[in-house]
Amino acid sequence: MNARPADKAEKLAHDIQANGAAEQERLKAFANRAERIVREGAEDLKDRADELRGRAREYADEFRGRAHDYYDEAQDRFDVAQRYLVERVQERPVAATLCAVGVGVVLGLLLAGGRRR
Repeated sequence: MNARPADKAEKLAHDIQANGAAEQERLKAFANRAERIVREGAEDLKDRADELRGRAREYADEFRGRAHDYYDEAQDRFDVAQRYLVERVQERPVAATLCAVGVGVVLGLLLAGGRRR
């Protein structure tokens, strides 16, 4: 019982069609699985980026607060030093003037001494 060539060709076409449909289903399943994995990965990356952005914002706020505190403290110290200096100059104007002249002479000698060489 030999099958006719037409029957063989028809059976082969049917097998190819059945195998093709099975492969197509497997490819669809693989594509769906890959899409799910990529979507989950993207969501994880977004969550991590949001977390890091939040941490960076917290650090920036903390740094800004500390910098402001340091600035305020430096400003206060400068004001105290300025008041102290003004009080001393008002108490002893002649001594302050002579001190300023002395500092000017020393600076002038230092600067002029560098030019002579």
